[in-house]
Amino acid sequence: MKKLISLFAIIFFIVACKSGTDNKAKLEKLKQERDKISQQITQLEGQKGQGHDSPATPVSIEVLKKQPFSHYIEVQGRIDGNENIGVSPRTVGVVTKILVIEGDHVHKGQVLAELDAEVLKQNLKDLQNQLAFVTDLYEKQKNLWDQKIGSEVQYLTAKNNMESIQNKIATIQDQIKMASITSPIDGTIEEIPIKVGQLASAGVPAFRIVNFSKAKVVADVGEAYSAKINSGDQVRIYLPDFNEELQQRVTFASKYINPTNRTFTVEAELSPNQNVYRANMIAVVRIKDYMNPSVIGIPQNYIQSSKNEGQFVFIALVENGKKIARKKYVKTGITYNGLTEILSGLEEGDKIITAGYKDLYEGQIIGYK
Repeated sequence: MKKLISLFAIIFFIVACKSGTDNKAKLEKLKQERDKISQQITQLEGQKGQGHDSPATPVSIEVLKKQPFSHYIEVQGRIDGNENIGVSPRTVGVVTKILVIEGDHVHKGQVLAELDAEVLKQNLKDLQNQLAFVTDLYEKQKNLWDQKIGSEVQYLTAKNNMESIQNKIATIQDQIKMASITSPIDGTIEEIPIKVGQLASAGVPAFRIVNFSKAKVVADVGEAYSAKINSGDQVRIYLPDFNEELQQRVTFASKYINPTNRTFTVEAELSPNQNVYRANMIAVVRIKDYMNPSVIGIPQNYIQSSKNEGQFVFIALVENGKKIARKKYVKTGITYNGLTEILSGLEEGDKIITAGYKDLYEGQIIGYK
């Protein structure tokens, strides 16, 4: 009984597999018949379009001309001053005075803030008093030595004491100067993160100063374009805050790839104009990475695709005194801003159909002005 059940199961499995195979073959045959019927319909429609009684389908045309074609890499950048510096104190100290406010224009060397230096100033007074005393001793000892009175050791000791105090005074004066935070450039105070009474530390910015006498646009570009972008390349900069586009050139293309985000820095200087640039304004940067000086370029939506035949467009031809729509198969290149580069398939002077092409078929009679 068990053997009989197993036999039935095997027979059922074989029948099921054969049925699945037959279905696949049947489906493939139906697809072939469908393609054949579609082709016959297209041919019949073409023959119908050539009849005298068939009305002409209205279309619009454009005569093709060769023109320059460019491709741009588009990234978002920011405006920055040519000099954008965080100013830090050169020593640690408590802030006692802040002499500027945000927005002030400052000059190189101008004092911006002062740190507590009372201890140093007191030490300076003590050293100055000591200097007066040892200088007086030195002068007396020198006069005696000039008259050949006294020993040379006494003279040199007095001289050494005076010079030692002078060196200490110079050191203290330098330390007092370090307690003043000064501007290293001409520019505008953009940020003051410190407050009076706060402990300021060396290496921690206390002021941000930006010099916008020369502004620039800075952008981070993906590593994939590192071989395509170089200093001197053309760049178009769109400033949405001013609704203005500028034509500039790349002034700096970094050779360093940031390992964190795999980008490199590109900069382009901005020419002075009436606009008031501000740090970190948005700038849309379009860098030219490809240029074909003479090629046919058409809007991307003119190009249609066929699964079996590839990409094509419709052009208008005159045959036997009639205006006919004909397919032209094309090889496309780069697409940018809705425009596609045509590498082959179209020639200068061809009349491409620009409107009404969606429902056309090969050989259809058309009408245009």
